[in-house]
Amino acid sequence: MKKIFFTNWHLMRWIRLFFSVGIAYHAITTNQYFFLLFASFFLIQALFDTGCGAQGCQIPKTK
Repeated sequence: MKKIFFTNWHLMRWIRLFFSVGIAYHAITTNQYFFLLFASFFLIQALFDTGCGAQGCQIPKTK
């Protein structure tokens, strides 16, 4: 678990992290707490390195 959090931080993970922090900040400052759901979605994707990458959501083909 610790390895997942601290290794392989690529550009998309950083973008998801900053996006989630930005959405959370906006949700709190405007008192629209519904948007914290979206922020938590992107935060979980950033922390656990899940979601689709640049090639899309394909399953790798075995050779």
